[in-house]
Amino acid sequence: MKFIDYYKILGITKNASEKDIKKAYRKLARKYHPDVNPDNKEAEKKFKELNEANEVLSNTEKRKKYDEYGKDWKHAEQFEKAKQQQSQQQYSYGGQRGGSSSYSEEDFSDFFGSMFGGGFQNSGQQQKYRQQQFKGRDFHAELKLNLTDVLKSKKHTITVNGKNIRLTIPAGIENGQVIKIKNYGEKVGKDGVNGDLFIKFNIVNNTHFKRDNNDLYLNLEIDIYTAILGGDIVITTIDGKKVKLKVKPETQTDTKVKLKGKGLPYYKKEEQYGNLFINYKVKIPTNLSAKEKELFTQLSKLR
Repeated sequence: MKFIDYYKILGITKNASEKDIKKAYRKLARKYHPDVNPDNKEAEKKFKELNEANEVLSNTEKRKKYDEYGKDWKHAEQFEKAKQQQSQQQYSYGGQRGGSSSYSEEDFSDFFGSMFGGGFQNSGQQQKYRQQQFKGRDFHAELKLNLTDVLKSKKHTITVNGKNIRLTIPAGIENGQVIKIKNYGEKVGKDGVNGDLFIKFNIVNNTHFKRDNNDLYLNLEIDIYTAILGGDIVITTIDGKKVKLKVKPETQTDTKVKLKGKGLPYYKKEEQYGNLFINYKVKIPTNLSAKEKELFTQLSKLR
């Protein structure tokens, strides 16, 4: 079967939208319509090609099959069934990938050739399916880190299937985030594609800060005297640095202060950080002495 480029017929690119397809078809259909070109065999042929192209590309499922299988798109389901059958037979006779399979490259070609009259052999599509069929298995691993481990990009070693893999973990990695390391899965032969390694991160908060994406939150107790009269206090940020804060006189409990850029680093964004939010909690003194009670009583009378 000769390959017909439906995109070329409509004069559009492969990333054309549904709107683009409809617009191109209407324009060309008017130009080559039989009513406009009576007794014109060439225009009639062109009009039929336009209708065929529009029928396929304007249908989401048909277009998907056409983009993947080209001229053989009508046989998409048969291709998929054939690949599944071949895969099952491969596992039956040769075990899992990497085992001694009784199927050779030639067997794979003959398998599809017998189904589709040999037209599938020696084509670019054949190589594509061979690579898909012989892609190694993907490996999955989990890496546990402390929250303080993600403050800077660091090198870590992870063991997968007995093999040590050293990699750099970017700062700001999120809890539950998964990254893919290409070709670090199951290894296959030269005619196949190695699998990939997927690493899921389990970030444990080993600090007294509460994390919300890249922002940090901290409830900070201040004594009643500092809250009333004001004063300076010193806190330690998540990276271990000391920061002096000035508490304003008559500060109420749950007063919030923002420290810009004192949160966690953004993933793969150099020198960009979230914020640290301090929430003051005024601590009421206990076990007051008789003298303290007397003074507080005097204060209450003044109010």
